[in-house]
Order: sequence, then C-alpha cells, then structure tokens
Amino acid sequence: MAKADLVFTRGPVFTADSARTRASSVAVVGDRIVAVGHDEVRELIGPGTEVVDLTGKLLIPGFQDAHIHAVSAGVELAECDLTETVGVDDYINRIRAYADAHPDRAWITGGGWSMESFEGGLPTRQLLDAVVSDRPVLLSNRDHHGAWANTRALELAGITADTPDPADGRIEREADGTPSGMLQEGATALVSRLVPRGTPKESLDGLLRAQRLLHSLGITAWQDAMLGELMGQPDPSDAYMAAALDGSLTARVTGALWWDRTRGAEQISELVARREKLNTGRFRATSVKIMQDGVAENFTAAMTTPYLDGCGCATGNSGLSFVDPEALRGYVTELDALDFQVHFHALGDRAVREALNAVEAAVKANGRRGNRHHLAHLQVVHPEDLARFAELGAVANIQPLWAAHEPQMDELTIPFLGPERAAWQYPFGDLLRAGATLAAGSDWPVSSPDPLMGIHVAVNRKDPENPDAKVFYAEQRLDLTTALAAYTAGTAHVNGLDNTGSLQAGNLADLVVLDRDILTAPPEEIAEARVEQTYVGGRLVHSV
Repeated sequence: MAKADLVFTRGPVFTADSARTRASSVAVVGDRIVAVGHDEVRELIGPGTEVVDLTGKLLIPGFQDAHIHAVSAGVELAECDLTETVGVDDYINRIRAYADAHPDRAWITGGGWSMESFEGGLPTRQLLDAVVSDRPVLLSNRDHHGAWANTRALELAGITADTPDPADGRIEREADGTPSGMLQEGATALVSRLVPRGTPKESLDGLLRAQRLLHSLGITAWQDAMLGELMGQPDPSDAYMAAALDGSLTARVTGALWWDRTRGAEQISELVARREKLNTGRFRATSVKIMQDGVAENFTAAMTTPYLDGCGCATGNSGLSFVDPEALRGYVTELDALDFQVHFHALGDRAVREALNAVEAAVKANGRRGNRHHLAHLQVVHPEDLARFAELGAVANIQPLWAAHEPQMDELTIPFLGPERAAWQYPFGDLLRAGATLAAGSDWPVSSPDPLMGIHVAVNRKDPENPDAKVFYAEQRLDLTTALAAYTAGTAHVNGLDNTGSLQAGNLADLVVLDRDILTAPPEEIAEARVEQTYVGGRLVHSV
C-alpha cells in the first residue's frame, strides 16, 4: 500500500463510527481517509508523511452545523456589534462609537442586543434618538426576530400610529399608538426594505470572514438556513457561488432556499431552477427552508394552547402559523416528490405538529424517498409528538445552547408558558429515547457558532458562563458521545454528506484536533477545550 500523506497517531481518536467508536491512529492519502486503527496504521508512515502526535489531545470528525446564517453573520461582524454584553450603557456607547467611526454610512445597522436588557424585552426609539438622530438606525436583536429602530428610520418607512400591523408581525406601540421603536417579525421588513443593499464584495467578504471563524471552531461543513433575497438584502447564494467558483470556499455548504410565505406552490418551479443553478464545487442548494412560526419571547411561536399573561391567566394569543397548515401539507408533498429536503423552522409545539403533519402527508403520498426532512429549534414539543420523528424519518435539528437557564428564558419565556409546557422545552433526551435522529446547529448569529459550547450545554444543560445556575430539566441531558455524534455524523446525514461525519476508510478527511480529550475530562470542563487544527479534505485550513 502507498505511504500516507498524513498520519495522526498516539491517539485518542473518536470516530463517530458505530462499528468502532475509538481508535488511536488515522492515515490520509490525498483528500481521503485510508486507514483507521492502532499501531498498524503507523506502517503507512513514509519519508514524505506528515505525522501529527495526538498525545494529550483528541482527533474527531470535523464539526458540522445544521442551521446557520454564515454570510449574514459574517457581514454583521463588520457592522455595529452589540453581542457579548447585556448592558444598556454598553449598547449606547457602542452605537455612538460606531456612528462616529462611520460618518459616511447612510444607515447604522448591525445588532446582537438581548431582550433581557430592557423591560419586557422592548427597547425604545428615544434611547437611539439620544445617540443618533440625524441618520436612520436599525439594529436586530439577538434572535433576529425583531429589530430596534430610531425615530428617523420609522419616519422614512412611513410608520405612524395609523399603520396597521402586518399579518406576520407586530409594531410595538406607546400608549397613544405611536410606534415605540420595536418591530417584531414581519414588521421589521417595513424598515429593512429601505436599508441600502449590500454589495457583492461585502457579501463575499462576509462569507470569507465567517468561514475563517468557523474553521477556527472546527466546523468543516454547514447548512445555510436562508438563501434568497430577504428584507431587501442580497441573496447569500451569490457569495457562495463566487467562492465556490474561485476556490476560496473551503467548507462544504448545503443551502436551504427560502420559501416565500406570501406566495404559494407557484414558486416551486423557480426553486427547481435555482437548485439546478446553485450546484458548483463545494456548494449545492438542495434544501427548502419553510419558516412555520416565530419565537416564544415575543409570543409568535405557534403553540397548541394560549400564552399566559403576567398573572398566569390564559390570553387569546397562541402565536402565529406563517404558512397555512393545510397548504403546508400540499407544499411539502410536492417538494418531497421533487426530492427537495425541507428544512422547517418549528419552535412552538403547534408548529412542530404542523411540520410533522406535512411530512406525514408527503410520506403517505410519495412513500419514503429518503429526503431527510428536518425540524429546527424544537423549543416546545408536545409529548404526543415525540415518537413521530422516528416514525416519519424526520430529523430533530437541535440548537443546544438555548437549553439553559438565563434571563431571556427565566424572565421572558417560562412565566408565559406555565410549568407544564415549560417542561416540554428542548426535549433532547426524550427525542433520543423515542428513536429520533439528532442533528445540531447554532443558528449563528443568533447564538455562538462554537460547537464545543453547544455540546457543553447539551451534556450539562447549563450555560458554561453561568456554572452555578440550576440544571435546565436534567432528564433531557445527552451523554457526550451522543452530543458529539449530533454535531458530526448526525449533521452530515442532514447535509447529505454521507462520506463525512465519521472517521472511516474511504471517507473524506474532514478532521479536527482538540487540545484535550473531552471524553475523559469532567463534563463541566467541555467548554474549556479548544480547537488546535482543522482539516478539510486533508488540507489544513486552521492551526493555532
């Protein structure tokens, strides 16, 4: 046998291969793994072989992210960044500094602020006006389901006390009906459509900026959950195509084409044409993203029973189903027949049920076509629906970082769900026990893209930055091997990258070296681990 180009030895190695989960050596020739085992693999070391000593470290398959917005997140990194703090004074100082540093920008855009920073999760236009009054300001919140606007932005959009709420959103208002500066869900588009479009160069720069960060976190592949022109901004597909064509796209990317909820089945032929066009190099758009509901914090996640008010009494609001549930079944059946994967945003238990009903309709009409439909977020899942994931072959696409006690959960969510429904949140353990396949992602820039942080929370059900917090429904914890598999083999399954996600001979050499063996370390130390090297197809794309 020919000598290897690259050999990792003196393990440990986590393979994510059910036939052999642990090894000590891996050999690579070109872009492929050629051997996985122990000392016998060292026989493939020749004079030209690069040898990586894994003593005290851990080799694993490359992480994959099943739900991310890499281009927009990369663009946001160059805008007004309000992440990594919850202090209102910090927000104001950052906004002022950004505006002063960019006097040429017609609009001040960016985001990342947390709802917990403001009473009721609602910032006001007056706060922004005190910092920037001569230019419009629009800043997305952390979950990107709402935005904070100043008075100038509202004026340019023509939003007044007489402006009705859109069907898929809400304009928060002052006592006299005047817009307060907070826009929820589809209402954000009333302003965002006016924001100057980013340039192709800005999108490409954003993608490459994001890719560098993601590789540094050990991520070798992902599914971009929103491809299309949305909120007046450019389609990220163009950046992916440009990078795929010029070779600068080193990650493997599956794209989810955005389903326009204001239209119907007539858009399917357009999606087919886009799928044919968007298939170059390491980029292919083979999924369709349907956003079925909103988020719990602003009461737009679709629930089977009404939200509670501050006194614990039922309200008249059970959230929003953005796509008519009966129509959804028809759309998904047609998409499935055309071998599209459907990627659902389903956060509330009613949205989860509606998405599962749509998958069930497709299975009944078309048989099992193996399109690996998946439901992302799954904040509230009714116990009656847990077993349906395995029965229908629907993948549970989890965002583990959200499954922890923190102010947005404890102050803006649990009181309005009530104790029974709150206990149905992020039921990772129940889904696993019911036989569901788990994939995992971050929803970055909504939350950190760091897989090790997500794995830490999946295992501990605690935010690593708040170790003294109470465990968030301990019965839903995952063991470390399962959590690792969700971020590797499980997400590779969703992404249709069957020759990745596990370390087996013949698979692509997408590999990550961690600075310690997290499988033998205390679980509360998982988040302390760091990525030392990341390889895609045997090529080093990140090294400390």
